[in-house]
Amino acid sequence: MTRTTLRAWAELLRLPALFTVPGDALVGTAAVGARPGCGTFLAIGSSLCLYEAGMALNDWADRAEDAIDRPHRPIPSGRIHPGSALAAAGLLTAAGVGLASRAGRVPAAISAALAATVWAYDLGLKRTPAGPVAMGAARGLDVLLGAGAAQDGGAKPLGSATGAALTMTAHTTAVTAVSRHETTGGNALAPAAALATTATLAGALLRTPVGRGAAAPLGLPGPTAYALTAARPLLHAALNPSPPLTQRAVGAGIRAMIPLQAALTARAAAPVPALLTAALAPLARRFAKKVSVT
Repeated sequence: MTRTTLRAWAELLRLPALFTVPGDALVGTAAVGARPGCGTFLAIGSSLCLYEAGMALNDWADRAEDAIDRPHRPIPSGRIHPGSALAAAGLLTAAGVGLASRAGRVPAAISAALAATVWAYDLGLKRTPAGPVAMGAARGLDVLLGAGAAQDGGAKPLGSATGAALTMTAHTTAVTAVSRHETTGGNALAPAAALATTATLAGALLRTPVGRGAAAPLGLPGPTAYALTAARPLLHAALNPSPPLTQRAVGAGIRAMIPLQAALTARAAAPVPALLTAALAPLARRFAKKVSVT
């Protein structure tokens, strides 16, 4: 495979965005009071596959629109054949569900629901009012996938991860609503609403007691880092909703998922996974300069 082809696939799959994925499973694992184990790593692998399946399917479904608005994308530019992108989406979906199945029946069922949500979003819901909610639900299911894969004799019930899942859902829904105006701009309401959501979630996290043993290694900057990552670009997009500023706000909103995940994990008394999650942020920022995450 040539360097040009590898670059095209990196663009199609938006590889830097993958750094926002492992934290979902770690959040879910921490929320049920479990330590990361084999099930957690299977959940992470499943999440990565399903996320990339969604990326490939997204560009396949948008190929006609991209030919007009984003002709530089891999499919309309001719660097990747549409059939190859669709095949990759199918194979990655199968791999994702298969990995989750290795972790048990509960994660298998959750991964199937997550896969169905991803395909429904890309093939139909994206352009409807339900689009942002569907994308948010996918993130929430990803957190529950981690919680389900960590279930063992000492873990809390799956429902213990609901609060964390809803937090990730709310943030993702808000950012997705902004992303609907990436190419056209002109909408100040979506970034303003996302900014309000960011402030609400950060405030709620700051008021949430930190689990025993988590405060010392992580400190309290998790929610602050989350707010600082997302807030300024969203404010700029709200004041001037041009396509470039809107795209910048979406990229920042995606990267902000990492400090949000770290804060949620820390507050579930899992300092080491929280630190590992937080360490992904500079990597995501660095690689996003080479390949766009939006």
